[in-house]
Order: sequence, then structure tokens, then C-alpha cells
Amino acid sequence: MAAAAQLGNLQEEATCSICLEYFKDPVMIIDCGHNFCRSCITQSWEGRDGNFPCPQCREISSGENLRPNRQLGNVAGMLKHLHLPPVKPPEENLCEKHEEKRRLFCAEDQRMMCLGCWESKEHKTHSASPIEEAAEEHKVKLQEWLHLLKKEEEYLLESKIKEEEQYKTMRNKLRTKKNKIESEIEKLQQFLKENEQTLREKLEEMEKKITMVENANITKLSNQITSLNALITEIEKKCEAPAWELLKDISSTLSRCNNVKIQCPEVMVKSSKVMVTLDPDTANPLLLLSEGRKRVRETGTAQSLHDTTKRFTYSPCVLGSEGYISGRHYWEVQLLQEEEGWDMGVVAESVNRKEYFTWSPQGGVWALEWWEGHYRALTSPLTPLSPREKPLKLGVYLDYEGGRLSLYNADSMELLYAFPQAPFTERLFPFFCLWDRAELKLV
Repeated sequence: MAAAAQLGNLQEEATCSICLEYFKDPVMIIDCGHNFCRSCITQSWEGRDGNFPCPQCREISSGENLRPNRQLGNVAGMLKHLHLPPVKPPEENLCEKHEEKRRLFCAEDQRMMCLGCWESKEHKTHSASPIEEAAEEHKVKLQEWLHLLKKEEEYLLESKIKEEEQYKTMRNKLRTKKNKIESEIEKLQQFLKENEQTLREKLEEMEKKITMVENANITKLSNQITSLNALITEIEKKCEAPAWELLKDISSTLSRCNNVKIQCPEVMVKSSKVMVTLDPDTANPLLLLSEGRKRVRETGTAQSLHDTTKRFTYSPCVLGSEGYISGRHYWEVQLLQEEEGWDMGVVAESVNRKEYFTWSPQGGVWALEWWEGHYRALTSPLTPLSPREKPLKLGVYLDYEGGRLSLYNADSMELLYAFPQAPFTERLFPFFCLWDRAELKLV
């Protein structure tokens, strides 16, 4: 078995990736080290007047950087003499039109292609990458989905167990009630003689209704779990498959992932995660931003900054670079130094940044506050909060169309506070306010 595998590797190494035959007069591209038949590479580069891409790795070189590879030619000759046919790639990875091995992946069309396809008018303006690189990128996406879908599966399984426990409790209560009624019927048989049949029919009807609802809900959850499990199995197989097989029908797989209706709160929130950076043009002079605009600290000393209409001049606040007028968005903030306090959430674009503004939804501010050892929601009046544990990382979830802002302990996903549902009417920005040496980092 091992010898056969080694022989197969040797045959593959002696095969030209363009014509899929043993090398004839092989030459090596000096810049990248890949080998081709001289006639094949010459034909591939025909019509080019300057830069020549390697058909295998797309590295650009000059047409003069070719070196004969006589040893490789000798190996190919020996294999021919032994009447061993060259190794062909799997039919699934052969281009039906050009009968060449698919080595590239078109980002625009989301499909694999050979060199001939890439040089055609259909793909000439498209960006392409080797299928191994494309497969790694899509493998990361699939693994992210795999993590979220497994979370969803866990949530559904837990829901099914809870449903079953609820119906079991209902049945026990019904059985107790039934026994009690039957006992009363025995004691008051004469009195209940005319009503006994009616009461029994009502009990049976109630039991039928419970069974009907139970079967419908449990069946629905079972079907969801089965469907989700099939998709998870498919993704796991794709992640372990060769690059060409992973990318086969990748658009369909990702589309089905996107169509999964997420119900698990943690999955629903974290699947909407966005990358937030800070806008230096809005930062109060007391705030010092990091070079990457992911970290901010209150210094206690005002900097000399050019004043703009966007900058907060009264309160030590800073906004995220991007505002939102639709969609669901989730970001996380690592609390590094709390000291005196901080405020975090979202603000309306129209908030007055040059004067004092109202810190409540009525004033265009939806935020949570840590001040003098107490957590509070900035409502009118303030709403005191009592988290189960002190959050070291805060999660902010904005559902614009739903008119809802929720704040979480990002480590345990404990809901700290959800503002009452109300329609948003203008662009909202991530909002951060720091007091007395407080420091935070966006993650």
C-alpha cells in the first residue's frame, strides 16, 4: 500500500499540470519553481507581451526566466518506458470545457476554474486565487457557522427537554385532578349521576388537546434538530474534504446556513457581531485613543485638538466611526480600568455635542452606566441594576428595526438591561463615555 502510494506521488510529480501528460522537454519557472512542458507553457503565455503568470500559483515572472529540467525529463521518460500512465486528477476536478485541472477559484462567481477559464472573457476581469487558499478562507467561514449551528442545536435540545418536562407536569396535574374528580364522583355518585359523563368527556377533551399540542411542538423541534443535524454533518464533511470538494456547491451550503432561523439568544446576538472602531474627530480632548482606534483612556489632561462640529466639548465622550440606520449589530467592549465610572450604549446623531444633553432615551441616549460602585440604566428616572456577577466585558446589541437596545455581560451572556421597545427614527452611533482614568478596549 505504501509503495503504491509513493509510486502514485512519483507519477503525479512527473505529470504536466496543463496537458496532464508526462513532461515533454520540461522547463522550470525560476521565480516560483513550478515545472511545465516547454510547449505547454509557451502556448499558455502566447499573446502576452510582458508579465507572465504561473499557471499553477499565478506568480508573475518574465518569459526569460525558464530553465530546462533534464532530471525531471529523465524521470518522466523512465515512467513512460515502464508503460505507467500519468496520474489524472479526479473527474470532479477536471474542467469539462478545457479538460484541464481546476486550480483557481473565482471570487465573483464562487466556483472553481482552470487556467483556460480564467483567461476567457467571462472571468478575465474577475479576481481569482488558488483553490487551496480559497478553500482555507471558506473553511474558516464554515467552521464559524458550524460553531453557531451547534449552539443552536444545543438550544433546541434544551427546549425539547423543557417542553417534555412541562407536558409531563401537566399530565401529572391532570392525572391528580382526574383521580380527585373520580373520587368525588364515587362519594357523590347519586348527585353527579347526570353530570358524570359530561365531566369525563371534558377531561378526555383536555387530554387530547394537551397531547395534540405536545405532539405538534415536539415534532416541530425534532424536525428542526434533524434538519440542523444534517446541515452540521454536511459542513463537517466539507471541512474535512479536499479543497475542490469543499468548494463544490459552496454557495448553496452558505445560503442554507443563512436561511437557518436562529432562536438561541446567544447565537442570535453573536451572529450579528460587527467590528467597531472609534472616531477621533468626535473624541473629547480628555480622551486618548490608541493608534488602531480600538482603545481609549481618560487622561485627566486636556489635549490640544482641532475643534470640529462632531467633537464632544462638554463631556468626555467618543463615538464609533460608523452609524446605523438599519439591521442588527452587536459589539463587545473589554473594561480595563473602571475607576470612577463609564457610560456605554448608543446615541442619536442629533445629540448636541457642544452643550449638556439629557442622558436618557428622551434625549437620544440609550446607555448603561457604572458610577460610584453601582450599575444603572440611563432611563428617566434611573433604573438600578443588580448583575449576578461583575461584568468584565460588556456586549451591546442593537436591533434597529425592532426598536430595541440590549446590554449583556459578554462572558456569561447575562442580560443586564433591555430598553423598552420603541421605534428608532435616526442614525445611531456606538457611544462611550469615560470618567477619572477609566479605560476600555473594543474586541
